[in-house]
This record gives sequence, C-alpha cells and structure tokens, in this order.
Amino acid sequence: MIFKVTYQPAKFDAPTRENTESLYVEASDIVIARRLVEQNTPYNIEFIQPLEGNHLEYEQKNPDFTITEFNV
Repeated sequence: MIFKVTYQPAKFDAPTRENTESLYVEASDIVIARRLVEQNTPYNIEFIQPLEGNHLEYEQKNPDFTITEFNV
C-alpha cells in the first residue's frame, strides 16, 4: 500500500503549515510506514495517510509524485 507522509523537515522546530512537506512511501501497513520514515530521516512526522483508489490516482497526477525508497 502507498502512504502519504506529511512532515516538518526539522524534528525540533515548532510545526508550521508553510514548512510542511510530504513524501510517499510503500509499506505493508501504517506502522511499517512510520518506522521506515522515523529510522531513515530526521523528519518530524505530522500525519500518515493511506492512499487508495481515486485519491491515489489524484496524487499520482502531481508531477512531484515519487515513491521514496529506503535502503533497509
């Protein structure tokens, strides 16, 4: 399943909407998705959302849509 992860680039800064970024990750469930991002980035995760059906199709139309892969 593909998940959209919204995050702040710095773990210890106060979250602000203007600094929120996102990445896409493929994982078997939301717990694994969170673990992958936490263990491989310095990001402060705000929200993890599963993408399916029409929502996934919509996100895939974004030119910045790429699935982030981590070497585990």
